[in-house]
Amino acid sequence: MIQPVSSPQQMSLAVPAARRGTWAVGLAAGLITVGLVAGALVLWARFGTTVFFETIVAGLEACF
Repeated sequence: MIQPVSSPQQMSLAVPAARRGTWAVGLAAGLITVGLVAGALVLWARFGTTVFFETIVAGLEACF
């Protein structure tokens, strides 16, 4: 029969570190998303819909 490489105690100690990393990545992704949505709303309120969409298209063209 095949034996596990690590003991159950070693595996249980590694799980919280992995969860903290996942939580931090999720938090960072959430903050970036909130920032982008807030920026889009500010642009929309400042410039209106037509200029807003033209600004987004111009930015995409500059990137690609």
